[in-house]
Amino acid sequence: MSDVYDRLIKLLAEGFGLEPAEVGPEDTLGHLELDSLALVELTVAVEEEFGVALSDDDVSQKSTLNQAAQVIEQKAGAA
Repeated sequence: MSDVYDRLIKLLAEGFGLEPAEVGPEDTLGHLELDSLALVELTVAVEEEFGVALSDDDVSQKSTLNQAAQVIEQKAGAA
């Protein structure tokens, strides 16, 4: 997995109490029980960690962890 994916998992573990060993790249944010408020908190954490802003169109409860990491990676590369 990419460095961005690993850092995203670390953010989820630290900020949302998820166990890194219990999640996989195909798990959706909804499956991980991240509601709309948690998604907002995640976008703030991503902005602080990676320096990129995510919109509602970038990630949703249907997004997999792998998809979210790819979006972050693309936005970070474009910045």
